[in-house]
Amino acid sequence: MTPTPESTTTPPPLPPDAPLDMPVQEFEGPPPASIEVRTQPPGMLVKRLLLIATTAVLSLSASTEVRLAFSRAGLDLLDLVLLLLFVPLFSWIAFGFVNSAIGFVQLISGEHPGFTAVPSPAQALHHRVAVLMPVYNENVEATFGRVAAMARSIAASGGAPWIDFFILSDSSAENGELERAAWERLAREAPIAVYYRRRPLNTARKPGNIADWVRRFGAAYECMLVLDADSLMTGDAIVGMASIMEQRPSIGLLQTVPMITNARTLFQRWMQFASEAYGPIATAGLLWWSGSEANFWGHNAIVRTRAFAQSCGLPELPGKPPFGGHIQSHDMLESALLRRRGWAVHMVMIDGSYEEFPPSMVDYAMRDRRWMQGNLQHLRVIDTTGLHWASRLHLLIGASAYLTSPGWLLLLLTSALQVFFSGQAMLIGVTSPEVLWLTVLLLFGPKLMGAIWLLASPERRRAFGGAAGVLRSIALDVPLGILMAPVSMMNQTKALVSLALGRPSGWASQTREARRIPVRSVLRNLREHLALGVGFAAIAWVDPTVALWFSPITLGLLCAPWLISWTSSEALGERARAWGFFRVPAPQMGGGGAADGSSGRSARPSASSGPHE
Repeated sequence: MTPTPESTTTPPPLPPDAPLDMPVQEFEGPPPASIEVRTQPPGMLVKRLLLIATTAVLSLSASTEVRLAFSRAGLDLLDLVLLLLFVPLFSWIAFGFVNSAIGFVQLISGEHPGFTAVPSPAQALHHRVAVLMPVYNENVEATFGRVAAMARSIAASGGAPWIDFFILSDSSAENGELERAAWERLAREAPIAVYYRRRPLNTARKPGNIADWVRRFGAAYECMLVLDADSLMTGDAIVGMASIMEQRPSIGLLQTVPMITNARTLFQRWMQFASEAYGPIATAGLLWWSGSEANFWGHNAIVRTRAFAQSCGLPELPGKPPFGGHIQSHDMLESALLRRRGWAVHMVMIDGSYEEFPPSMVDYAMRDRRWMQGNLQHLRVIDTTGLHWASRLHLLIGASAYLTSPGWLLLLLTSALQVFFSGQAMLIGVTSPEVLWLTVLLLFGPKLMGAIWLLASPERRRAFGGAAGVLRSIALDVPLGILMAPVSMMNQTKALVSLALGRPSGWASQTREARRIPVRSVLRNLREHLALGVGFAAIAWVDPTVALWFSPITLGLLCAPWLISWTSSEALGERARAWGFFRVPAPQMGGGGAADGSSGRSARPSASSGPHE
């Protein structure tokens, strides 16, 4: 029974069991039987070929120019290394630019509305839906505050008769006691059913936690909406997504694109602005070519429970971690396995879906290392029989994203060695200015397109602090991004080396609370950054012109301790907000109040932003 606010007794912690079989999948041998996809947008093959062909044309034109320039000057071993590195790295940034350019054209022409308000017809619901929030030693007050806000918002949207909320804990016994007490208080007052379960053994981490729920309770629920502990969704978004799943039974998964909320530090506010200013054009491009073969990010997504149970039982990979054992980045593989069975996987840009962001570059790097391990594991399963080729492309893109940082580092080191050995950096010295400027355009073009899109609409301009506020924020974002890029490059390279040496990322609870990181506390972990910065600075003794090209990288590496410390400051984040930097539209929780204390966006999904029937 759904508890009422007047309840004085604590409802049961769990509903009756409703077991659902979830077999472990075979990655080799004949592919499983597939259903027919009924929500495939038209022209997907042409779109994907256009994306790949445009990327190839840009990459081949630039790489051919570089190869000819090197040939005229005479090739040596270092030149060959540079060429081998330049082609895939240039292709990577060209792919990102083309994807963003497609999204920009979609948004600026009005063919795609961007982030929109999903319709929320609660009367369309006919099957039960479970909202699942896995937690692992989180801040209890903050976590249950988010649950309470979502429960109120779901009830206000009319979803209470159909939607139950499950808190699935993998926390320690000590944290579990605090969670249990918080649940008892919440369950007596919540306007929807809120359940709590703690696993004593954290087998297979989050995917094991979800699989345990599916096998025990899954048969009672048509769909499950999966969250992270820092997720926040409006009742309208949750009810609306459930209604879409009711109306389109061949959809197995519907993934939202969460926006950042509760940003406090300068780093969080900066990342929040970047995601809302530049993210929509990249996302619109991704939706344009993904179609019914979209991705799953593991949270803020609704999944058809029986389809998931039928398709997504994950085996352990042979060997030891970090590349064997439990599959860490389970979500992207699960979407590929759903599509292998014929279930459509769509992504939608809807309002009302939020998540928090790590408060500092240190916390972001720790999370990124876990993602790196999981995404590189995908290289071992990318040849799974029966996967759609677009699903393989998603897995390849995710894995290769973590190989670009060591690639850029090797490219820079090879260029530096050329300066010291021959007095000239060939990639800079003999390459035509057109190629160098094309590289700059591909790197910064998405930011330029994002700025144009923001300024093109009076409503968007006002939401982001006016034209002056947008330009002021971009003027700070660009140099911060330039300085951060080499720091991230070194962080990812160090993480990759550590994984290659057999040291897995582990599973620690995430830090979500803001705290200023002192410079001295990060110096020991930045020795390689500083040493490389000094080495690049020494190029000035040999070739001041090349040193000038290297100066943004050199400055970023040498400033890394202060960049990390300053951007982790909540006081600087508040000062930036007061001065009009990094302002964004503020989200609303509807029936539960504002998600971060202010007010927000709206719109509506179109055929181009969602699944087609």
